[in-house]
Amino acid sequence: MTIDHKKDKLIIFDTTLRDGEQSPGVTLTVSEKIEIAKQLSRLGVDVLEAGFPVASQGDFDAVHRIATEVGPLMVGREAIGKPMIIAGLARAVPADIQRCFDAISSAPHRRIHTFLATSDIHLEHKLKINRDECVARAVAAVSFAKTLVDDVEFSPEDAGRSDQDFLCKVLSAVIEAGATTLNIPDTVGYNMPEEYGAMIKYLRQNTKGSDKVIWSAHCHNDLGLATANTLSGIMNGIRQVEVTINGIGERAGNTAMEEIVMAVHTHPDFFPVYHTINTPQFFRISQLVSSLSGMVVQPNKAISGIHQDGVLKNKTTYEIISPETVGANTVNLVLGKHSGRAAFRSRLHELGFGELTDAEFQIAFNSFKTLADSKKRVTEQDLIALLSDQVSTAAGEDAAYVIKSLQVVSGTSVATATVELQNTKTGEVITDAAVGKSGPIEAVFIAIQRLVGKKIRLLKFDITAVGEGVDALGQVSVKVSEEDGSAGSDAESEEVVEVKNDGLNQATYHGHGADSDIIHAATKAYLNAINRLVANEHERILGERKVDV
Repeated sequence: MTIDHKKDKLIIFDTTLRDGEQSPGVTLTVSEKIEIAKQLSRLGVDVLEAGFPVASQGDFDAVHRIATEVGPLMVGREAIGKPMIIAGLARAVPADIQRCFDAISSAPHRRIHTFLATSDIHLEHKLKINRDECVARAVAAVSFAKTLVDDVEFSPEDAGRSDQDFLCKVLSAVIEAGATTLNIPDTVGYNMPEEYGAMIKYLRQNTKGSDKVIWSAHCHNDLGLATANTLSGIMNGIRQVEVTINGIGERAGNTAMEEIVMAVHTHPDFFPVYHTINTPQFFRISQLVSSLSGMVVQPNKAISGIHQDGVLKNKTTYEIISPETVGANTVNLVLGKHSGRAAFRSRLHELGFGELTDAEFQIAFNSFKTLADSKKRVTEQDLIALLSDQVSTAAGEDAAYVIKSLQVVSGTSVATATVELQNTKTGEVITDAAVGKSGPIEAVFIAIQRLVGKKIRLLKFDITAVGEGVDALGQVSVKVSEEDGSAGSDAESEEVVEVKNDGLNQATYHGHGADSDIIHAATKAYLNAINRLVANEHERILGERKVDV
């Protein structure tokens, strides 16, 4: 991290937990969101958009806990000198804005981010208001937000397709009303880099009071141009970028934080900005987000994919960014079965998991010792996978069912599985056995869906090895949806492992599991996904949760 006071600071606004979570099938639990937020704080993110509080009670609770528990954190932020700003998203509606403030109020530094569409097509067909009403509504929203917080961001939704002169009128009005940041989204990923840069330049030149605010870019990747558009914006006055880890997000995703930061990092003489991101943390946060979201990082993905190929660790073959710069150099730092609690706790602290409770630490240590007994070398990748699994399968309010026991018999013909689950709400232990014609994993899945009384369609099943060797830890990621009706006595005749198109309106749920035994890993992942499904049954408002900004 090099601070150049002759340049402007590039503010990194992370929206992984809000826009990133809108990726199909991504439904993070509160505990998972908090863990990601902690890692983003250590990374050096300036502003964290924690969610959309009015969407549901679950969203509100997540934002409130992040504001309370993560908002004050200073670990790894000594060079920056202050904790993250915790932001919440709100429509230009007083009730939304008040709800947003209630959720973020406990954070030492907080921001309300409100938005309103400005394109004629949105005004006519979505909002059914005229341009004058649009200006009045935007001003009213910013004015009200300003009575609650000093830091107010305004986004004109669908700015890329809005009339630019009208856009200048709206932006001038909200600046006068007290907005401190203006975010210009390419909502549908339509703009070309030169076009987006020219729009930013025009808006800055023709908006009254433009020098009083921070200009922000929020680009989508529908044409594969999110990073290019954002960098073009920086060259034309953008000083805040709205990004996600690994570029996750709805449709084709959002601008990837690691790509923007490393572009600025590797071209300090080209870009008129500097950043304060702790780039060696990229590897860990990339792995964590990938594991918890189920969005696998493609091996040739820029920056966050470089650790996937061992050949790239040879500096003579990959020169512009060394693995050390993004934290991919420590994967061979080994712990073994003789490593004690002190060494294990030290490694957890280095990985950003230093705030575990005594009970959480004991669970993690037991998992580590079990893994160390089955393989000689436990690497950083293994530890991140284990800890991600622990966060993902946390008991309590996040899990309706936990695994008590699992027994599988498999051979060249049919496989059988006996599964014992415990209902965490009632304490009841339930058992079932099933036959799988396609193998032991199918048998396990059939037994579980009968135990929980649901017919589940498996949409995706991915398994990857963490590291090398036959004793490598296995990571399983699944995506499921619920079929109409409930599982009956003939459930085992159903084809559980069925891959079909998700469909635009289908509710899907991701599950993650890690274990040295891939059948156990698959069982954890499947039950994890079902627990998410059960948790969301009580607030099934997926359509309302989607926000296009």
